[in-house]
Amino acid sequence: METQPILEVSDLHKHFPLARGVWGTLTRMPCRTVRAVDGVSFCVEQREILALVGESGSGKTTVGMNVLGLQQPTQGHVCFDGVDVAEWVHGRGVSVESNAQLSGVSRRRRVMILRERAQMIFQDPYESLNPRQKIFDIVAEPLEIHRLTASREEKAERVRLALETCGLAPADHFWSRFPAELSGGQRQRVAIAGALVLEPRLLVADEPVSMLDVSIRAEILNLLHTLRRERGITILYTTHDLATAGFFTDRMAVMYLGRIVELGPTAAVLSEPRHPYTRALISVIPAPNPRRRRKRQILQGEIPNAIDIPPGCRFHPRCPMAVEACRVSDPPLREVAPGHRVACHLA
Repeated sequence: METQPILEVSDLHKHFPLARGVWGTLTRMPCRTVRAVDGVSFCVEQREILALVGESGSGKTTVGMNVLGLQQPTQGHVCFDGVDVAEWVHGRGVSVESNAQLSGVSRRRRVMILRERAQMIFQDPYESLNPRQKIFDIVAEPLEIHRLTASREEKAERVRLALETCGLAPADHFWSRFPAELSGGQRQRVAIAGALVLEPRLLVADEPVSMLDVSIRAEILNLLHTLRRERGITILYTTHDLATAGFFTDRMAVMYLGRIVELGPTAAVLSEPRHPYTRALISVIPAPNPRRRRKRQILQGEIPNAIDIPPGCRFHPRCPMAVEACRVSDPPLREVAPGHRVACHLA
C-alpha cells in the first residue's frame, strides 16, 4: 500500500503588495505586487530529501517559510502530515478529516504542535543564534517552551544527545560556551541540534552550508544525510548550488522567478537536463577533471523583476533557444520521462 506524502504543496502563491506612499495614494496609482511564488506544486515522500534550487530571488526561501506556516499563502495549500498548514497556524479552522480530533485546541497549541513536527535550519548561523546565550541554553530553549522535560537531568540528557548527534562531542565541552567561541561549522551544528532536540519529522534547511567554508560543507551535508538514514527525517533543502544538491538529495526542483521549471530525480536532472535554465546552471558547476570541463552557457541579463513578470515563458528574455511560442504562452509542467517534468515548449 502506498504511503501518503508527508508534504504536499498545491498551486502555492505568495504575493507581497508594495506600499504606494503618500503621493501614490493621492494620485491613485495602482498597487504593485511582488509575485515571489507564483504557482508552485510538488510533494515530498517520507524520508525523502528534495532540493529546491535556483538563483537568488527565485522564491526558494519563501516556499520554505510557507511550508512552516511562518507566512500565510496568498493562494494555494500546503498540507503537512495530513494538516493544511495555513488553516492550522493562522486559525481558520481545521478541514482535514484525519486531524478533526485536534480541531478543539487553541491556536497557540496548534502552532506548538506544528513546531514539534517541523523545524527550520536557517542560512546564517552567525545571526540565527543568540550571542548572549550559552550553547546549552540555546539547545534547551525549545524543550522549555514546549515543556517536554520533567527535570533538569532529563533536559540535560536530551541536549547532550542532540549535540553529540550533530558531532559536538563530548557535549559538556561545548555547552558552557557562547556562540562567539565556536567556529562557523560548529555554530551550524548547534543550529541543527536546536532543531533536532524536538525530534521533528521534517527539516527545512535554507541554504545551511552557503555561509561555511568548502572544507566544512561536506561534513554538514553528511550529517543531514545521516539524520535521514538513522532517524527517518524528511528534508526540504533549498540552495543555489547544484553541486551540493547533487551530493545527497533524491529529487531536485529547479525554480525560476517563482515557478518550478524542472522537477525530477536528481541524477536525471543533472545528467540529462531538459530545460535551458537548468542546463545553464549545470554548465557552470566546477569540474575537478580539467579534461571533462563543460562548455559554459552564460546567461545574458538579470533575472526579471518579480513585480513586472514578462508574458509567456518567464525565462524567454534570457533563453538562447527562445521561439515565438515562448513569448506568447507560459508552458505548464509536463512529464517528459517517468518522474521527470519540465516547463518548456522545446523539451
